[in-house]
This record gives sequence, structure tokens and C-alpha cells, in this order.
Amino acid sequence: MATIQSLISASSSQPAIFIPGASRPVSFAELNSQISIFRSFLASLNLPPQSAIAIALPNTLEFVIAFLAATYSGFIAAPLNPALKQTEFEFYLTDLAAPVVFIPANGGDTRAVIRATETVGKQASGQAGVKIFTAVFDKSGLAFHGLDGNRVPVKNVKTTVSSKDDVALVLHTSGTTGRPKVVPLTHENLTTSMKNIVSTYNFTAKDRGLLVMPLFHVHGLLAGFLAPLSVGAAVIVPSRFSAHTFWKDFVQYKANWYTAVPTIHQILLKNPPPNPKPEIRFIRSCSSALAPSTFHQLEKTFNAPVIEAYAMTEASHQMTSNDLPPGQRKPGSVGHGQGVEIRILDADGNEVPQGREGEISIRGKNVTKGYRNNKAANESSFTKDNFFRTGDQGKLDKDGYVYITGRIKELINRGGEKISPVELDAVLLEHPAVSEAVSFAVPDELYGQEVHAAVVLKQDAKATEADIKNFLAERVAKFKVPKKVYFTDIMPKTATGKIQRKNVSEKFFGTGEKLKAKL
Repeated sequence: MATIQSLISASSSQPAIFIPGASRPVSFAELNSQISIFRSFLASLNLPPQSAIAIALPNTLEFVIAFLAATYSGFIAAPLNPALKQTEFEFYLTDLAAPVVFIPANGGDTRAVIRATETVGKQASGQAGVKIFTAVFDKSGLAFHGLDGNRVPVKNVKTTVSSKDDVALVLHTSGTTGRPKVVPLTHENLTTSMKNIVSTYNFTAKDRGLLVMPLFHVHGLLAGFLAPLSVGAAVIVPSRFSAHTFWKDFVQYKANWYTAVPTIHQILLKNPPPNPKPEIRFIRSCSSALAPSTFHQLEKTFNAPVIEAYAMTEASHQMTSNDLPPGQRKPGSVGHGQGVEIRILDADGNEVPQGREGEISIRGKNVTKGYRNNKAANESSFTKDNFFRTGDQGKLDKDGYVYITGRIKELINRGGEKISPVELDAVLLEHPAVSEAVSFAVPDELYGQEVHAAVVLKQDAKATEADIKNFLAERVAKFKVPKKVYFTDIMPKTATGKIQRKNVSEKFFGTGEKLKAKL
């Protein structure tokens, strides 16, 4: 079976990475050369096999080299959001038992991770703690420095290699209901997902994608980067997403596709499209529900097919997707299984009839074998025949297409009536003045739970709470109409641009007033 290294070209002179602002692209052969240097550096540290290499870097060539070098060498790549706070770094570095962390050499605030390593070192009970290094790639090549600023020489040391059963990547779940769970993903998990993604979107070396998702997230890492790279396709890697430079980079570097969360699509729709419009093979949407209204607006604005997919960290990203033309694309559906088996299960683990709602469950070689050191989570998340229970409620249509109706724990139970916040969000987004919308449950003495919602209006658009409620009243049952609608300029989001429903609820519930939030 394949490892990540076996799928990525080591000798091609074709462009692999474009860094906006750089004088020229980095070829696959050049990339492999720098990976070899990084692997020698890691080998010189005399780390035990399967050590976690923490990578607290933004989207840069250095991140790419560090990630691939770690996985090629039988170590575990552990990407971390460089914007984490000190206590968060302390938790992740301790949880990972990471002996080394790579941080940015220039730009960005690195004080939090530095202070975190000091704290972790003091708590290490005589162990070495966490070593900090920077890695910089410039005209002279790859150079490493310690925290003291002194350059660390790279020794010519024999490097180790990985196998398909080695853990290649460790990520944590978002931890919305307690301590984040550790998700180990093997080379077999990741390469299976890479091949599935390539098959879904017919990637070839002729494709070129603009990466707008962070590489410390499985969406950007697998769909935006590793999968296309595995077939010789080039990837454009800006340091972050910017609506002001997106189309400039897209056109200049001749991109023909991109993948993003709905929030980014909505931001792009707020800005005028380029003129003339570039030829876009497809636009992919994933990691959060895409409202049918946004789907249609994207296709109309950018003259490109929109392909919505469904993914989770535990599945090495992609699980289902709609098809490229001329295949079926169903607005409101996340498509059908891509290299995985799909079942809809009831609370007892029994498969429900087609069309009936239950818990979406999957099985495939891309799925993790289980959370690390969490027996209780594994027992509740996996069936006896190894189907992973996603925690999402949904149903299958006659064509096998999946419709997500909500997170099981997020369903609003109003006096026994179960309300899907995902479906209600989609209706809210159909309002011509609404740009973003999130509905959520709040405690209620009479009904147990009541529906509230928060919305962001489009620029220069106007709407009152009564307008929103009247709009919904014409489209949904009366019990689904929010008792309260809050207005805000900015919606709480994760680092990947994903809206967290629980954070929206915590922000707005209990105020009793319309807000112009300063989040």
C-alpha cells in the first residue's frame, strides 16, 4: 500500500508550488531536494520513531516542506494554528508529547508558543521539554535556527522511512463538548482519501488550484493540497485568504479551481468578480452546510459548477461529494459516498429505511481506526462492524445522495417538535437582505427549548426583526419561526472560517436586544 511519499513526484521539473510574490515556482524536484534537507535535520535530532513534529506555521513553503519531511521520515506531523493562545499551545504540546516545534522566523506573534514551551518544559519532570526551531527557505536554500538566533547546521545523517501503517498526521477535534479528541491518521488513511478526492474531481497535472484554507486544517491539507499534488497538479499557496488578492492570484497563476467553506464563498460574492471572468473548472464547497441560495448565486456569478462535499477529520477529510458535470449535482445535498460505504443508523445501530432520518455513518480505509487513548469515545463512535457514527443527522434519497439535517446534539427540541437548525439556516439565507445566518436552541420554561437566530445583513441592505420573521412565516411551520432574531456585523467563526453554533448561542442569548456586536 502507498505512503504519502510514494504518491508525490520526486523528480519532475514541472511546477509544484507557486508562492504569490516569489520570482518563480518551486518544481517537484526542487521541493523534494528541500524535503531531503529537512529530513536530515530531523534525523540529526535523534528523535524516537513516530515522534510528533509540531508545526505552528502559516501557509508557507516552509510548512509544506516540514509536513512532508516529517511524514516521509516516519514521524507524525502535528500542524497547529499559529494564532493559538499560550494555554492552548500548552495543552496541545503536552497532549502530543511533542519534542520539537517549528515556528515562523519572520512575522507573526510567536510569544504564546515560546512561553508555552517554557511552561511545558518546567512540567516535564526531568525530560528535555520542547525544542523550538525556525526554518527559512530563501535563495540560498533551507536554513534552520534555534531560539537564540544561531544557525543550526544540517548533518549528513541517514534518514528513516515511513510505512503505510505509520501514523502520518495527528489532529484534534474541535472540542465543542469537552476535551478535544485526538485523531491519528495513518498513511493508508491519508493516501486512500487522496486517491478518492482525485477520482471525485478528475484531477490531472493540468489542474492548478488556489489554496485558501489553512494547512493546519484537514480541508486545506487533503483536498486543497495533498490530493492535487499527488497527480502532479500545482498548488498556489498564499499566506492567507484575502478577498482583495484572491482573483488577482487566481488569474495571474492560471488557477482553474478552488475549495473553501461557505463563509469564504459568501465573502467573494460580496466583491465584484474579475472582468473578464476566468475559466473555472469547478468550485468546491465543504466543511459547513452550503445554502441552496448561495449555491445558485455562485454558479450564476462565476459561471462555474459548484460541487458540495461532506467531510470530517476522522475520515481524512472527504466522505461524500456531488458529481462533476455531466453527473448529478443536487443543491442542498452533500452528494453520495466517495470510496466509502454510507449507512443511516438509528440509536441502536440498526440501518433505517431509505428516506428516513438517522445518524450518518461511514466505513472505509480513509477512516481512522479510533481516537487515541479514548476508549469511551471509540465505543460510542464505532459500531461492531466498524462503521463510524458521525454525529450528524441525515437521510439518503433514492439515488444514494446524502442530506444532512443537523448535528444530533444541536437539534432544537421545541415541545417535542424536532427542528433542524441547518434547514432553518438555509431558509434564512434565502432572504434577499441576509448574508449570513445561524439558528440555535435556547432554554425555555414552557417548551424546553425555543428557536433563536442571528443574522448578518448584506452591505447597504435593510431588514427588521419583523421582516425576517414574516419572511420565515411564509416558508416554514409556525413553531420553527425564531422567537428572537439578533443582528450583528460579524459572526463568530473558527480559524477556518466555520461558524460555531454554540458560540453564536453564547454570544447572543440573554441580551433581549438587537445587537451590533463587536466580536
